[in-house]
Amino acid sequence: MNKKTIMLDMDDVITINGLSRLMEKFLGEKVEEPDNVSYYRQDLLGDKKDAFFKFFINQNLYDYVDIVDNCKEVLEEICKYYDVYITTDYIWRDVPDYAGDNAKNKYNFLNQHFPFLDPKKYIFTSSKQVINCDIRIDDKIENLVGNNAVKYLFTAYHNKNISKQELDKLGIIRIDNWLDLAKYLLEK
Repeated sequence: MNKKTIMLDMDDVITINGLSRLMEKFLGEKVEEPDNVSYYRQDLLGDKKDAFFKFFINQNLYDYVDIVDNCKEVLEEICKYYDVYITTDYIWRDVPDYAGDNAKNKYNFLNQHFPFLDPKKYIFTSSKQVINCDIRIDDKIENLVGNNAVKYLFTAYHNKNISKQELDKLGIIRIDNWLDLAKYLLEK
């Protein structure tokens, strides 16, 4: 029996808080985020952004992240029934030359914290539209557009204001957490 394939994003789906923590470490204070923050959280730094990225490239973002609640347990169960491909962007808009280090850090984090994942199913790309799969799970709508896959938008700081009507038009189902995802993927 062929398992259905899943394209699963990493940042803000499996991991959270890393960039905010690095920004706070750099600034020495908590970063207050407005309700309408864009996908690019670093834009909140204004004229300090260049100095932040000089600091950033000497850090491992994945030393600062949390694993999203219930992710590990639910993902391990999902892997029993689906072929899961961790499909993650590794190129930072503001420091594209950091891509090699970022890919290595993501790879090492996944191997350390998710030993049940197959490293041969890690896909490091900035163009998720080329990935053909049965189910797409991401926090960014642009990464859900494409083939006739079932599409799940994982709620994150930058997409929480997208209405149900907008998502319905695109055939996208909102997922607020890993237990919600389990209801769709494991309880059928």
